[in-house]
Amino acid sequence: MCGLHVPNVPNCQMSKIYKKGKQSRITRLYLHLHLHLHLHGWLLLKLTRPPKHLKGLIIGACSGGNMGNLPIILVPAMCKEKGSPFGPADVCETYALSYASLSMAIGAVYLWSYVYNVVRISAEEVAAGEIDANYYSLVADSEQRRLIDPSSKPPVSLPQRMSHSIRSFLEKANLKAVLAPSTIAAILGFAIGMISPIRNLMIGNDAPFHVVTDSAFMLGEAAIPALTVILGANLLQGLRGSGIQLRVVIGIVVVRFIILPLLGILIVKGALRVGLVPYDDKLFVFLLLIQYAMPPAMNIGTMTQLFGAGQSECSVIMLWTYALASVSLTLWSTLFLWIVT
Repeated sequence: MCGLHVPNVPNCQMSKIYKKGKQSRITRLYLHLHLHLHLHGWLLLKLTRPPKHLKGLIIGACSGGNMGNLPIILVPAMCKEKGSPFGPADVCETYALSYASLSMAIGAVYLWSYVYNVVRISAEEVAAGEIDANYYSLVADSEQRRLIDPSSKPPVSLPQRMSHSIRSFLEKANLKAVLAPSTIAAILGFAIGMISPIRNLMIGNDAPFHVVTDSAFMLGEAAIPALTVILGANLLQGLRGSGIQLRVVIGIVVVRFIILPLLGILIVKGALRVGLVPYDDKLFVFLLLIQYAMPPAMNIGTMTQLFGAGQSECSVIMLWTYALASVSLTLWSTLFLWIVT
């Protein structure tokens, strides 16, 4: 499964960003308002008190939504519906692919820089038997373990303390994971799409390096089918069940399908009021809204498999959230369409 996933998704992100996007549209998407709240997962932990090895999984499932293959499938498809409020179908589909692809790219950076480290740190602390209330912190406590008698230690200047804290953070954050293929593809896509000289070299039939664009686009076309196969495999594992508490699953469903969409409406409405998001771009507003109603990201399952922490429980969570997403997305999409029109 991972062999299908790794080579195709980065090409999908990069090709659609620089082939579909325009500079003004890409710049506007830097105002991405999808707020991933760690607080929801933390509160759910306090309410449900799950086993220690599930803490990273629960926070990841609450804070990391599917910003990739589902928006790329759903949003362009809505452009083809009769009576769509987003204008001509061909123009709508072009911008829908651009917006959804950038959503995938931003989501990949977020997942592999933040959610990945949450799951990793939680798994490492469980293995070491050192779980504490601040398990989600990216700053290691190695400095405290090396403390000696203050009376015999020379004073340390503020710049030295800051430098040591930054080094500790970088060591704990695991930059190799942050610079995953999906993240590198997102960076390349942004660079090619926003820098005119590079874009002119890569995009268009007369571009000197258009063969690179065409090759990336062809490989990227296989990303969505590959992700769908991976999703089906995860859901099949969820059918076999596990010992996960029912209240944990219910809590994640409530957070992802009730609390976050309502919060998203408030945030996007506020952004519209202060002028961060243009009123006339209904498609962009709709995409910002629908991202709040998405089920957990599929990459969370990959992370749990990497660290051996909660694989079977993750499959159960994915099974129920994606099964309920068919109903939830229908209802929320109807409300979001009413809001943008």
